[in-house]
Amino acid sequence: MSYQTVKGTYDLLPDQMARFNMLEEMFRHFLDLYGYSEIKTPVFEYTGVFKKENDTSDMVTKEMYTFSVNDKDSLTLRPEGTAGVIRSFVEHKLYADPEMPIKLGYIEEMFRHENPQKGRQRQFTQMGIECIGDKDPLIDAEVIALGYFYVKTLGLSSIKVLINTLGDNESRLRYKDDLTAYFKDYEDELCFDCKNRLYKNPLRILDCKIDHDKECVKNAPSMKLTDEAAEYFEKVKHYLDVMEIPYTVDDRLVRGLDYYTDTVFEVVSTNEASGSQATIFGGGRYDNLVKEMGGPEISGIGFAIGVERLAILAEAEGIFNIEKSIDAYVINLNEEKDYVLSIAEELRNNSYITEMDYYGRSLKAQFRSSDRKKARFVLIVGEDEVKNNTVTLKDTLTKAQESVDREELVDRMDQLMEDYYE
Repeated sequence: MSYQTVKGTYDLLPDQMARFNMLEEMFRHFLDLYGYSEIKTPVFEYTGVFKKENDTSDMVTKEMYTFSVNDKDSLTLRPEGTAGVIRSFVEHKLYADPEMPIKLGYIEEMFRHENPQKGRQRQFTQMGIECIGDKDPLIDAEVIALGYFYVKTLGLSSIKVLINTLGDNESRLRYKDDLTAYFKDYEDELCFDCKNRLYKNPLRILDCKIDHDKECVKNAPSMKLTDEAAEYFEKVKHYLDVMEIPYTVDDRLVRGLDYYTDTVFEVVSTNEASGSQATIFGGGRYDNLVKEMGGPEISGIGFAIGVERLAILAEAEGIFNIEKSIDAYVINLNEEKDYVLSIAEELRNNSYITEMDYYGRSLKAQFRSSDRKKARFVLIVGEDEVKNNTVTLKDTLTKAQESVDREELVDRMDQLMEDYYE
């Protein structure tokens, strides 16, 4: 019987793994630049960590992998990163740290039971950040900046920044009343999910994948902000202007999770390769989530990037230029392998990426292997080299070849590297 991957999952083969590693290493570099520390949370949590009362998001109502243990505890595979990070923040009382805000980043596997599409699988990787502490528009702008400059540094050029505000509590409650009153007249035109959202969280209707192109949704009233909420949003835009980050205000942007407040944002791709999945990363501010998890009244803001989708866009824009190579290949023309093995291990101990022949192949076959692996140095070991305690060293860049005493090999390779790059 042959086996294949489960629907919605995938293998990362070596070439793909190298690309994922490149994206993740660059993200970790930006975490360092902006003062974020990496955190890891369990792959499953109590369901209540993700599912809150009256939550109408598709993720919570349709897509979570939830299971029971001993017919008692309901557990859920992690569908997104924020809730678990906030649970950890509260459980370990990180809010007691005098140096606020607390800046946390993660690169973790997520799980959602949805229809697999290009760049969207049931098991996937997200990179994200959470900045938790006092609420300030400068922090909102800086969080957007981290993600924006990360994807720009990668080389993605076809991107657009969308921002909006969901207002403060007063603005949002008033807007919910306005939307409920408005959509009552169009209830028969709404999809099944939006009919349920109408009386729970009508803002989610604006984000519906089914109804978003209907005239009644397009003509829905806009939010009327309080003076405080309007001033806050103006400051966010001001700081983005200071950092020279271009953006478009999209008053229909609400994001897909119910806990967002005030600033929400998405960075989308305008490249045709993105297809219908244009969002590169998105996120927003949440004023109430920490308190709902049992912590103090502390606000937070963050975003998440889907690595799979990012890899597709990076490939489409031709920014992957990963040519794997090694430092040294040891050719063995002697039946005894001890001498070759000792050389290979000494080179590895001195940080030279080293491969060797294991099978006693011909000189020609071993040279072909060193060429395929793009070795900088080729070390040839035959009977004379073993007898004289030497190595024949070939520099594949200069084509120079010389005999080197065994004890001087590493120093000679170091010197050749330095001479070439001076």
